[in-house]
Amino acid sequence: MSVMIGTTDSMPSAAELERLDADFPTRYMVLGAGTRIAFRECGSGPLVLCLHGIGSNAGSWVHVARELRHRARVLAWDMPGYGESSPVVPSMPDASHYATRLSELASRLGARDFVLTGHSLGAIVAAAAVRRFPQFAQQVRALVFVSPARGYGAAGKEAVRQKVYRDRLDSLKQLGIGGLADTRSMRLVSEGASAAHLAWVRLALAQLDEAGYRQAIELLCGADLLSDLPLPVPVRVLCGERDVVTEPAACGEVAIRCGMPLELIVGAGHASPVERPQAVAAAISQMAGSEPQRP
Repeated sequence: MSVMIGTTDSMPSAAELERLDADFPTRYMVLGAGTRIAFRECGSGPLVLCLHGIGSNAGSWVHVARELRHRARVLAWDMPGYGESSPVVPSMPDASHYATRLSELASRLGARDFVLTGHSLGAIVAAAAVRRFPQFAQQVRALVFVSPARGYGAAGKEAVRQKVYRDRLDSLKQLGIGGLADTRSMRLVSEGASAAHLAWVRLALAQLDEAGYRQAIELLCGADLLSDLPLPVPVRVLCGERDVVTEPAACGEVAIRCGMPLELIVGAGHASPVERPQAVAAAISQMAGSEPQRP
């Protein structure tokens, strides 16, 4: 579905979009029961598997992929219900449904000794897959959380969960996908973000599928990342210094649960893979090149 929002200069140019497809082309894989996963891929070397957040997609990893492509094979999926990836079956899914699809994808890829990177909501899916599928976990060399979302499914968070759920759905109903892209994109970047950074963030929001986004809201509101921690793989936790979505204090609690220090990305907001791809790529590269050490 084509979405037009804002002015023409509020989105990446046609030349930039052509370069995206040239540098980080889309591939497809059919899994069990005819479900399809779309993903972008480039580079060669150790595999890095990237999972995007609730308001994003595979293309949001292009800046990180460009940094890594000469030293790693970078693959970023479109989460089920995003892009051309088949949605999960339940209308009200939980983390296990997405984790199952991720495990199936890794198995079909023959993935071994890879770095799994989850940004925001992607961290919830990554942790769920490692926790629920021991064979999958054995193939993960290391895990990198980037501004991890914790979810709202923990006991005692019922009121907050209901508010977030209601606010997300009300905003979708009132604004539509295009309106969300215009209003929410500014919140995902730092005040110092360039127009180009903002354009990429806005594009990803504008490309959301409404049904897939609704399912992702169910995932976010029902999940509890902390309940899956610690994990049986080395973990690194990053957060944008100026992130107002998954704030440093909240990400710090994730890091503590993982037994690691929180690493702040200077000058970045929530969308650090777009704003500060060099810093994100450096952390991933270090984990890909280090010797795997299991707790």
